[in-house]
Amino acid sequence: MNVLKSISMGVGLGVLLASNVSAATTATARGLTIEQGHFTFDGKPFRIISGEMHYPRIPREYWRARLKMAKAMGLNTITTYVFWNAHEAEPGHYDFSGQNDVAEFIREAQQEGLYVILRPGPYVCSEWEFGGLPAWLLKDKDTQVRSTDPKFMQPAQRWLQRLGQELAPLQYSRGGNIIAVQVENEYGSFGHDDAYLEQIRQDLIDSGFNTSLFYTSDSAEQPGSLPDLLKVINFGVGHAHEKFAQLHTWQPGGPYMAGEYWVGWFDHWGAPHHVIGAEKVATELAWILQQGYSVNFYMFHGGTSFGWMNGANWDDDSYQPDVNSYDYDSPLDESGRPTPKYNALRNVIMKATGVTPPPVPATPATQAIRGIKLDESVSLWDELPTPTASHELQTMEALGQAYGDILYRKQVTADFAGELRIDGLHDYAQVYVDGKRVGILDRRLKQDRLTLKLAKGDTLDLLVQNDGRINFGQQMITERKGILGGVTLQGQPLMDWQIYSLPFNDSDSLHYARVTCQHAPCFYRGTFDAPVSGSAAADTFLDTAGLGKGFVWLNGHPLGRTWRIGPQRTLYVPGAWLKPHGNQLVVLDLLVEGRPVLNTLKHPVLGTTTVPAP
Repeated sequence: MNVLKSISMGVGLGVLLASNVSAATTATARGLTIEQGHFTFDGKPFRIISGEMHYPRIPREYWRARLKMAKAMGLNTITTYVFWNAHEAEPGHYDFSGQNDVAEFIREAQQEGLYVILRPGPYVCSEWEFGGLPAWLLKDKDTQVRSTDPKFMQPAQRWLQRLGQELAPLQYSRGGNIIAVQVENEYGSFGHDDAYLEQIRQDLIDSGFNTSLFYTSDSAEQPGSLPDLLKVINFGVGHAHEKFAQLHTWQPGGPYMAGEYWVGWFDHWGAPHHVIGAEKVATELAWILQQGYSVNFYMFHGGTSFGWMNGANWDDDSYQPDVNSYDYDSPLDESGRPTPKYNALRNVIMKATGVTPPPVPATPATQAIRGIKLDESVSLWDELPTPTASHELQTMEALGQAYGDILYRKQVTADFAGELRIDGLHDYAQVYVDGKRVGILDRRLKQDRLTLKLAKGDTLDLLVQNDGRINFGQQMITERKGILGGVTLQGQPLMDWQIYSLPFNDSDSLHYARVTCQHAPCFYRGTFDAPVSGSAAADTFLDTAGLGKGFVWLNGHPLGRTWRIGPQRTLYVPGAWLKPHGNQLVVLDLLVEGRPVLNTLKHPVLGTTTVPAP
């Protein structure tokens, strides 16, 4: 393609950039382009001041309010990932309705005067379950994700083509507000396959994203990019000087942008809550803007990884599952309310740009609700589905299951006493003998064995919970769930299992009764009224104190996980999901028996112990 022609179209094909990403442009250039190492927009100098927020992590009813808050902080752009596994939960079945209506989210951003940077992946990381990749990709054990393997590439191509039908018409050149599109995501922390990146870029072009600036972002020492692609750099607070110096070596001619400026951090179960002081962020942001650099706040508003969508990391040879709250110590907190960091950054942006943004919208109150009685219950053991008989153990993915639990049951054929060992436990197992829990094994803690005594005829149950698939690094390529290897007793393999798939996707169909559950795991159900409902003024936070480990649904909405090890103790309850009367709360708890009574609070409890973000 002729380079000048591509620039005049605002095309992001990379060829317009050259190795130093410096190119001439024409007076008729449309959209976001690059001129002499600087961003221009419609031929005029332009600095991107963006904030990241993700449509599935924000109740649809609140999208508009969050976008208004972005505009009021002084942002001119919103950046969002697109989450493949949210849209194609089953192969070939695409969902862009309701909470998944990403096109509407982008249109609302345009109506609020905001441009959009799109990050369609197909891999996105984002502390999201399996980095946004669908779990069904792992059904075939030989599939190599994030590679040119046809078993990955062909479904990824179909996905990007389908996404293009939704979003390609919303590019700036076609009257929309999408100005840039990311090619893959942080590939430098995963691999160095240029052929793969070339293929993803071509797939984006073939899907209609051919009139937006293409780019890659990385936090690694070397970028996972292509020579002719724009590169931006990702880093946390306190590292701006060194990281922009690094970007200068990647891209000597500019332009220079923090693709992810981590103004907070995420939390793992069983670890402290992370915070970064507002003054520290504001001071560094002032320096970034003084240099004329562009920036994308990650996150501007984190929100919540509702349901089963929290991911996990693999660091220091350890599995580290993430909590559901994606508050991220962001300028807007988990419920969309401004923090001191919001006000501090707003002042810095206003001073640097000389532009006074719209007034900050009023902050709604929150509410507390006491005495939610979970007076109906049923034991999981009374609701088991029809099992699958298998000589060998099977993973969740092999059975077509993405989330929830899986139960492995075996009738013992001889007396045993010795060490039970699980090879490849992913992730949390409760061990039962004749219905009595005799031990717990936790992948986080590298636990995979315990001593057992079994008699001939005993029933051995291994109930395994998926705590979230790894979303970053090479470890994700083997991240199947359940038991990946085998189970041995005194070194002897145990074979011939009954396997129960437990995705927990229809908790309303269970046979609840007004009884005290005495055989955990238990499902609990209760109804309650809400003094305020239907708006952000009804927002509240479910206090999970007294619960063990499990999951919560509200009026059919999956709120997320509970785990008494913390740091997160409250689950965000959007007031828009509440009704004046007859709200239904369902709790699955693996550990707790009885009749729990829960309360909600006016403020979240995300961790009593806090540490600075890395």
